[in-house]
Amino acid sequence: MNVFEVLRFAVRGLTANKLRSTLTTLGITIGVASVILLVAVGNGASAAIAASIQGLGTDVVNVSPSRGGGQGSEARPLTVQDAHALVDPVGAPDVKAASPVVNTSATATYGQTSYDISSVAGTEPAYFTTTNRQIADGALFTTEDVTQARKVVVLGPTTAQALFGTAEPVGKNVLLNSIQFTVVGVLQAKGSAGLQNADDVAIAPISAVQNSLAGYGNLSQIAVQATSADSVSLAQAEITAILNARHGIRLGGPPDYQIQNSEQLLATRTSATQTFTVLLGAVAAISLLVGGIGVTNIMLVTVTERIREIGIRKAIGAPRSAILGQFLAEATMLSLFGGFLGVVIGVVGSQFSFAGITPVVVPSSIVLAFAVSALIGLFFGSFPANRASRLRPIDALRHE
Repeated sequence: MNVFEVLRFAVRGLTANKLRSTLTTLGITIGVASVILLVAVGNGASAAIAASIQGLGTDVVNVSPSRGGGQGSEARPLTVQDAHALVDPVGAPDVKAASPVVNTSATATYGQTSYDISSVAGTEPAYFTTTNRQIADGALFTTEDVTQARKVVVLGPTTAQALFGTAEPVGKNVLLNSIQFTVVGVLQAKGSAGLQNADDVAIAPISAVQNSLAGYGNLSQIAVQATSADSVSLAQAEITAILNARHGIRLGGPPDYQIQNSEQLLATRTSATQTFTVLLGAVAAISLLVGGIGVTNIMLVTVTERIREIGIRKAIGAPRSAILGQFLAEATMLSLFGGFLGVVIGVVGSQFSFAGITPVVVPSSIVLAFAVSALIGLFFGSFPANRASRLRPIDALRHE
């Protein structure tokens, strides 16, 4: 019996019970689609994070308090004075600007509309240039606004849309935790990084935020802009020297702050996202394993139902290899068909966004998932196929 005859018998066997064959492929289909979709979502999250961090610019350095760092009771918080001290043409010639930042959250109210803003930042005008935020409507607040502690605010487009809809926000008064602020501008859209929406923000003078919302506690961070991307390392060394001197950090002692540039931040978040992607892929692979077990169960049932047919074929001279090949072919064809459907569903599903993340399909995941589905058919179909091929003709013909 040649290969074509084996395949013909396999197709006939599968089409004899279409419903069972369809249900058998369902587990493989779900598994393959899950692998492709979840890996695509993980890669989409990585791409979104990379785009968000790169959007800050390659010349940005972030200084933040170090959790558990410092020298016990001598550990000092970051202050506005620390930020201003970093802009020193003599001590830090490679630092272009430094903006103190206080982050908090607030409930914004306009008329009958209330909206919880996840990030309210109090800072100085240089922050917009440092973080590459552009104005879309109105204007940014000024140094004088900071000095006078004026209650003015620049909204992200998501926040503005939630509060005002299609109305013009600029010039309107909003309440942030019941404190009145005047909207002076709306930022250009920057998009979501998957974990945090960069457009769901409100940015106000740091003096006004400290007076009204956050209090005069520690700074959340200092956003520093180097003179160029090539001078980031020099700027970091200068920042370290100035802060060590101001905070009394002895040589070799643990600092009470940490410094990260955009490349370091990108590497850290990318590593975390890749681990997350691997975890998602492993979870999806379990469904492939479950699908393989389903193939084994269904093929065992099929063998049991067709024992008399196997006995007749062996009695008229069909070799063991023909029986083995037929059932292996049936199991593999079921898996391949399920894998094909899974690829189609996975690729189509990847065209839609999930929780603000646009999935990025990885071709290797498609090839791997499809190849694994074929191997599942061979592996999980080998036991029932081998069992069928070992049946003695006399015993098979006597089976009721």
